[in-house]
Amino acid sequence: LRERYDYIIVGHGEGNKNLVAVQTIYSRLLDMGADRSTTLLGIGGGIVTDITGYVASTFMRGLDFGFISTSLLGQVDASIGGKNGVNIANYKNMVGTFAQPRFVISDVEFLRTLPLRELRAGMAEVVKMAIVGDAELFAFIEDNISEQCYRDSDIMRRIVLESARLKADIVDRDECEKGVRRVLNLGHTIGHAIEKCTNKLNHGEAVAIGMAVITRAAVEMGICAADALPRLLALLKQYDLPAETDCTAEDLFAAALSDKKMSGGTLHLVVPERIGCCRVEKIPAESFRDWLRAGGVR
Repeated sequence: LRERYDYIIVGHGEGNKNLVAVQTIYSRLLDMGADRSTTLLGIGGGIVTDITGYVASTFMRGLDFGFISTSLLGQVDASIGGKNGVNIANYKNMVGTFAQPRFVISDVEFLRTLPLRELRAGMAEVVKMAIVGDAELFAFIEDNISEQCYRDSDIMRRIVLESARLKADIVDRDECEKGVRRVLNLGHTIGHAIEKCTNKLNHGEAVAIGMAVITRAAVEMGICAADALPRLLALLKQYDLPAETDCTAEDLFAAALSDKKMSGGTLHLVVPERIGCCRVEKIPAESFRDWLRAGGVR
């Protein structure tokens, strides 16, 4: 591929997903003679596809682009849906666009080369998709818990296909996240706040904690079916994903104030009602502390 096409290497890690990297890529594209007939292909995980989509949708007012997604998190979530963005300072995806790739190619054979921790992080997003809208998928991953499942192509194909299908259906109904698409942020308000407060966790691990906290709170407040919490906690434990945080409620509250899901002092918080069904609660920002404490954060 490198011999046949011009290429640009994107640095590893969230620290490279910023406007400095975007500026460098713009300059490289100019040097390469890119024009409006150019198509950009992002090959990699969520960071690569996020940057590729953002660059393509803004360079020369928009180029065609597509993805070959090589991580589990990317295949089940990040590469699907047309949300492209980069970070500013400590704020995740604060600058971005809604622009759809022409295609997304996901091959589970790529997953064989990933470290176990990265696979677990991707599984956190699978769990999220199942809680949001697919109780059968949740039961399937409950029944197939083992480190060997990541090497089983049939299991992973079903997990990737069902997750991608669910997300694509939701995005098709609400591309620009004005309504139903917000449910895909389950665990992310708290997860993003955790990521701002500590650099010890990757995205999937932070989202896993976010799901556990919000589910505890929802059960405590009588919103969520009581059996959802033990099932979720057991699943996270079996996949070696965290369910608690050392961050304080005050720290997470302060971090969440700058979240994109905050609007006019109101926070759109995704709350599970049962496995396979979630709803969006519009809450005053100040009450977010109460949700955190109800979820076991002190």
